[in-house]
Formats: sequence, structure tokens, C-alpha cells
Amino acid sequence: MGYVFASTYNSFFFYVGVNAFVMLVLGMLVVRARVKTHTEIGDGGGKPEIAGPLRAHANNTEYVPMALLLMWCLVPLGASIWLVHGVGAPLTVGRIVHGVGLSRSTGVSTFRFIGILLTWIAYIVGIVAVLWLVFFPTVPAS
Repeated sequence: MGYVFASTYNSFFFYVGVNAFVMLVLGMLVVRARVKTHTEIGDGGGKPEIAGPLRAHANNTEYVPMALLLMWCLVPLGASIWLVHGVGAPLTVGRIVHGVGLSRSTGVSTFRFIGILLTWIAYIVGIVAVLWLVFFPTVPAS
């Protein structure tokens, strides 16, 4: 685990890998639901068995890329490793929890609420950190 704390680059790469794995698992759940419901494309006319996994994967696809881009911006801006983890940890945990909640039920759930809350916290930390480091740089401008 020391590798993850060795540098901001290693931390960023760790979160990219873990979030890519989450995306893969959510995609596999969509395929499993498609096979189970004999649905080739779309949501099969609103079949609830496929709506949850489909939206869990789509929601993850909507949120993760920009969050990773925010994290990537932190590295060359000279952010602390803890700032990278401050974006990566809530993002990753939030996406896992949200995916579990939405895959289980398309209705309101505690898992979905906690997942999106953690995701938004990651976004807020990332946005504030990037803007702060742009206007108040810790690394001399090149």
C-alpha cells in the first residue's frame, strides 16, 4: 500500500485503475442483465431488471472522467498527495456505494444518497483545489 502514497502520480494512477475496474464490473452487470432479460439494446422498454444496472454504469460513466481529469490537473499543479487522495478516495468509495445501491434498486436508497454525496464532495474538493492552485500556484509558472 506504500506505493499508493509514494507520489501524487502513483496515487492518481491507483485511482484510475480502481475506477476503471469499477467501470468494468458495472459494465459486466449490464451485460448480465441484458442476457437475463434477452435485451439487445436500450432498457428493453423499461424493464426494471435492466434499468438499475444500466443507470449505474451510465451514471458512473457520467461522473468519473471529469473527476479523474480534475485529479490529473492537481499533479502538475504541485498539489499535495493528500489533496489527490481527498478527491480520489471519496470519488472511488462514492462510485462503488452508488453502483451497489442503484444495481439493487432503482428507487430511493441510502447507498445511492451516500454515493452521490461522496461523489459531489470529490468534485467540490477537486474544483476548489484546481482553481486555488491556478490562482495561487505552489509551483513556479513555466
